[in-house]
Amino acid sequence: MLKTLLPHPLLTLLIVLMWILLSGFSVGSAAFGLILGVAIPRLTSAYWPDRTRIGSPLTIVEYALIVLWDIVVANFQVAYLILFRRGDDLHSQFVTIPLDLRTPEAITALAGTITMTPGTVSASLSADGRALLVHCLETNDPEQTVAGIKSRYESRLQRIFET
Repeated sequence: MLKTLLPHPLLTLLIVLMWILLSGFSVGSAAFGLILGVAIPRLTSAYWPDRTRIGSPLTIVEYALIVLWDIVVANFQVAYLILFRRGDDLHSQFVTIPLDLRTPEAITALAGTITMTPGTVSASLSADGRALLVHCLETNDPEQTVAGIKSRYESRLQRIFET
């Protein structure tokens, strides 16, 4: 009964919270957010035949804090590059990241994380889903950039999505 009413309970909770945050808290807003939170997952559940299994909730919190920290640090780094370095002095290049991730959700989360971090953007995913092409605004050592992305993000995403 509960599974038919709430086929994706975390998505329901996320929709309700986002609606309240976007529209401001009131009883009417919370009620409408709850209606949306129940209706949207039920209407779209046919398009999600395989439910994603989420691993360690503590790893999700750890991942979110690392990503937020990296975004703040990258903002300062990019601001420094823009203000104090000439375009000729930048070492921007494309870097190919071989992926150990296999689930589409994990790959999407990695690509989104890279794009959200200032100074990097996910440019392309290989046809077989085994490599991600990333443009870096500034990198002197592409191997170190790849190793950093794999250790900071990919390893945690594996624990979240592929355990």
